[in-house]
This record gives sequence, structure tokens and C-alpha cells, in this order.
Amino acid sequence: MSRIRSKNTKPELLVRRYLYANGFRYRVNVATLPGKPDIVLKKYHTVIFIHGCFWHGHDCLKGKTPQTNPLFWQNKFKRNKERDLEVRNQLKDLGWNTLVIWECQLKPKTRQKTLEEISYWLNEAYLDTFRTKRPEYSISEEGSTVLAAEKNSIYSSSTDTDE
Repeated sequence: MSRIRSKNTKPELLVRRYLYANGFRYRVNVATLPGKPDIVLKKYHTVIFIHGCFWHGHDCLKGKTPQTNPLFWQNKFKRNKERDLEVRNQLKDLGWNTLVIWECQLKPKTRQKTLEEISYWLNEAYLDTFRTKRPEYSISEEGSTVLAAEKNSIYSSSTDTDE
């Protein structure tokens, strides 16, 4: 297990090459953020985790539990999943968008679709920063007229000189 890399894995490099080629600029393994995300896109306020299916217990063929010492592996995968969830919640509390990409999503058959979805998701996250929240208007029970003005506005007649 000492030869298992945690940085610069093949799936990470695939995503990073795609992002860079499409104009996305990022930082790698930022230690100041919880969980030390694989890719951080500050402009998009988004972090990307690229999880190996085996180590993070994904529900695919690569994510199955080994037959030797299964109790150890089940506990390890459970702890990894709990930690992943905790880190995503911490980042969400800090206002970051999180995206998790699984190793199996980057296989040749589904790679291009996955990478395009990442691009789409990042663009949507960027646009969300500029979207304004629409004000909520309510209809009073007494009248059926909807007014797009301030609630209970009182206009003074100090400038009126008709009297």
C-alpha cells in the first residue's frame, strides 16, 4: 500500500488536463481547506474531489470489499465515507460548492461525457454567484391585486400642493 499515490493520480491528471485546456484555472491540494481537496477553483468557489472507487467504497466493480480480512476493510471504507461526508459538509458551511468525481466515471466510454458535465457544472456554479434572489411577493387575503411594491408603504403628501 505504500506505493498507492494520493496526489497526481491518472484520474486527477485527466481532469486537470481537461480543465486547463478549457480555460479553467485551479490550485491543487490546498492544505488550508478541509480535506485538502484535489482541485480548487477559487473563481468558481468550487472544489473537486476525485475519489478512487476502491478506497472510498463506491458501488461499482472496483469498489468491492476484498475477501481477505473483510471486517478490517469494511470498517476502513466506512470511516472513509464518514470522513468524506464530514469534509463536504464543512466545505458547504464555508460556502464552497463540492463536486465528487469517481474513478469509474473517467473510463474511456464515459470520460468525455463526465468531463463535459464538469465544465457545465462549473459554469452553472459561476453564474449562480451573479444571480440575484428574486423578492417574494404575497397576495393579501383581502384583495386579489398583486402589487410589486414595498409592503405597507406609506407615502406622505408633504410635496402635494393641490389643496
